[in-house]
Amino acid sequence: MKEQEELIAKINELAHKAKAGTITHEEEKQQAALREKYLENFRASFRSQIEMMKVYNKEGKEVTPNKVKEIQRKKGLRDD
Repeated sequence: MKEQEELIAKINELAHKAKAGTITHEEEKQQAALREKYLENFRASFRSQIEMMKVYNKEGKEVTPNKVKEIQRKKGLRDD
């Protein structure tokens, strides 16, 4: 989590420089790379959360999508 916070802080620092008009070409490249790294981390985290989730209807019956169930089985998260 600390890495993600440092990444956000650096992205914000470069964003402030860009807004002020003092960002260099190299810093623009760095900013783009940092944003891409942030998005990769976000997507991986979100995917992990979805893959760990089980969905139930109002009657208490599990209605988790089959695609998610298959992923959970492959990762050893399901016994069925």
